[in-house]
Amino acid sequence: MVAEGEKAPGFELDGSDGKRHSLKEFVGRYLIIYFYPRDNTPGCTIEAREYNKHIGEIRKLDADVVGVSNDDLKSHGKFKDKLDLEFTLLSDPKSETIKAYDSWGDRGIFGVGTIRNTFIVDKRGKIAKVFRKVSPDAHVKEVISFLQNAK
Repeated sequence: MVAEGEKAPGFELDGSDGKRHSLKEFVGRYLIIYFYPRDNTPGCTIEAREYNKHIGEIRKLDADVVGVSNDDLKSHGKFKDKLDLEFTLLSDPKSETIKAYDSWGDRGIFGVGTIRNTFIVDKRGKIAKVFRKVSPDAHVKEVISFLQNAK
């Protein structure tokens, strides 16, 4: 299980911005990696809107946000355009990064799939905070509070 204080698992994933992204590019800033089950579902839409609503405040706290699901880039592009998202969605079609971050498993009545977890990676590439099985509507405020207190 990925734990606070450990080195964050590396990744190289294609993004909704047409670029390939890796953990290394975020060194020197905080990175909020949030894992979500599926584009255009009610909970995932709420969560994405919440991050988007607070993206300016998050960036002022020296942090970036990426959302990760196993949806393909076409789906991510439509979701990003529909919600006018100002952050990148990463596609993990084989769920390798999702599994590396312990975010794959039993979702109860929804079956096996991506679990809604969030990880804050510090400026050196270590896990600073783990939020497991988060609520899509109230969670972003917890993330911001953590970042405010991490300064």
